[in-house]
Amino acid sequence: MGKDKTNVESFDLDHTKVVAPYVRLADIKRGANGDEVYKYDVRFKQPNQAHMEMPALHSLEHLTADRIRNHSSQVIDLSPMGCQTGFYLSFINHTDYEDVLRILASTFEEVLQATAVPACNEVQCGWAASHSLEGALALAEEFLAKRDEWHIVFAK
Repeated sequence: MGKDKTNVESFDLDHTKVVAPYVRLADIKRGANGDEVYKYDVRFKQPNQAHMEMPALHSLEHLTADRIRNHSSQVIDLSPMGCQTGFYLSFINHTDYEDVLRILASTFEEVLQATAVPACNEVQCGWAASHSLEGALALAEEFLAKRDEWHIVFAK
């Protein structure tokens, strides 16, 4: 089956060839003034075979977005994928892949200590009723357990 190239890097990724979980450098954007934005595909679940349930994903997003900034001042954003299989993580001027893995590991270790989801209320969240701390902790634990595999993106 052929496919046309798109304007979206992740749409051009062959999702049948990747092996989750992994952390993949998906894109680098260079600004006119020399800054570089590095976007990582932080994949938790195998595409088209599994996904994160929305309340757990939502809570993990809140926990990770809050905690990751304790480990790097270069984080721009953490965004969930619409397919519910992972997140996009963006850094500015941060080129060290191994350090990104360390930052993620440290962040998820900190997430596992959480006793509540930050900003889980109607004032700070657009869908405060859709959260699961237990689900988020289970996802973080599952992802951390495969830490040694994060650098493997494609099946051999």
